[in-house]
Amino acid sequence: MLKLFQNILVPFDLSSQSTRAFKVALDIAKKYGSKITTLTCLEGDSWHHKYYDSRADAELIKKQNKASKKYIEQLESLARKNSVSMKSNIIKSKSVVNDIVIFAKSRKHDLIVMGSHGRTGFDKMLLGSVANGVSQKTKCPVLIVK
Repeated sequence: MLKLFQNILVPFDLSSQSTRAFKVALDIAKKYGSKITTLTCLEGDSWHHKYYDSRADAELIKKQNKASKKYIEQLESLARKNSVSMKSNIIKSKSVVNDIVIFAKSRKHDLIVMGSHGRTGFDKMLLGSVANGVSQKTKCPVLIVK
């Protein structure tokens, strides 16, 4: 029997949208007996300029890592309560979209469930959309949760 969605990837950025996406992934995982992997991409100061200080960047990454681990512990607890296997990964990223796509492909994830901030207009044009970028660049299905 073919099992759909054996490995679900949930990109997690500590937002309420990514928490909601995780809960949707948890429901899918319970139904299909899937495993969940969370991926948190830490970005340093993306506004580099000629006076860029790498020590400040390292400190920012350290703070993000600590905050991420605290949130992920809560997700792991939720997964355990629902008898769903979960792994978590935290990486330093230069391109969140590319890193999510490469991670999903290299680990053979067959579904990505991710939150969307729902930005529109100028905000979307200025900031881009991670969910949109991932959905366009990956080969596996992407469920975007708003």
